[in-house]
Amino acid sequence: MKNKELAAKDLTGLNAELTELLKTNFKLRMQKGTQQLTNTSQLGKTKRDIARVKTFIAQKTAQK
Repeated sequence: MKNKELAAKDLTGLNAELTELLKTNFKLRMQKGTQQLTNTSQLGKTKRDIARVKTFIAQKTAQK
């Protein structure tokens, strides 16, 4: 997810994006645990996206 796309979203959109990323991260971790995950770099990308969304949420709440 690009920074410009995240900056354009409001808090409810960011929270929805965060829940989707957390679900995706959980699914990827379960696939890794059962040896079904072939592309392990997806885990790192998802974790970075979660951190990016959390940063934008913190910035938006600090502005209010």
